[in-house]
Amino acid sequence: MSERLLCRLTDIPDGSSRGFPAAPGAFTGLFAVRRGETVFVYVNSCPHIGLPLDPVPDRFLDARGQNIICAAHGARFRVEDGECIHGPCFGDLLEKVEARIDAEGGIFVPADAGL
Repeated sequence: MSERLLCRLTDIPDGSSRGFPAAPGAFTGLFAVRRGETVFVYVNSCPHIGLPLDPVPDRFLDARGQNIICAAHGARFRVEDGECIHGPCFGDLLEKVEARIDAEGGIFVPADAGL
């Protein structure tokens, strides 16, 4: 499977998030949330109406950094699995993207992520 490098693990401070523009040929960007040495990557699109989640670049988490939040209507999603736990899309899931971290700390996702 063809992959693309998003960034390095050290480019995302622990407990924070970072957005990535759509890859060439892709429709939607991605975002990643770091929890220690684990990174959760999702397509940047709310399951309720399809808008990007971030109100400003790289701001995907609530004020306490516990949940992913949609800027359009305040829906909250668990970081670990992308399930909506509050809001109009309750029970729906963000589109998860499989990611791997290589030995040098590079975060890789499938080349077609976001299509």
